[in-house]
Amino acid sequence: MKFLVDAQLPVSLASILKQQGHDTIHTDDMPNKEVTSDLEIRMIADSDERIVITKDYDFLDSYYFQNSPKQLFLITTGNINNQKLLELLSLNLDHIVQLFREYSFVELSNYEIIGHE
Repeated sequence: MKFLVDAQLPVSLASILKQQGHDTIHTDDMPNKEVTSDLEIRMIADSDERIVITKDYDFLDSYYFQNSPKQLFLITTGNINNQKLLELLSLNLDHIVQLFREYSFVELSNYEIIGHE
């Protein structure tokens, strides 16, 4: 799968995805780095068929109201430390990938993973 990791998430998340064989970029890999606009992120994700990984609810609004990004992975764990976030993602990555075969919007919380229509 192809992912684009938003700025408020650690670069190490992108590294884990790359290690698992996924084509992944982080906003730090982009020319404007952490100040890359949401619009630019959505445009790149949509043109490259990437799933946006974010904690930013603005992407949820644009997903529903503008149909962009086309695929969204929203992390709703609140303020957990990066190590716990990376562990949660690593433990559930196969299931998350499987859900994206059926859904275009997947949500990861501390307690569940939900595929949304």
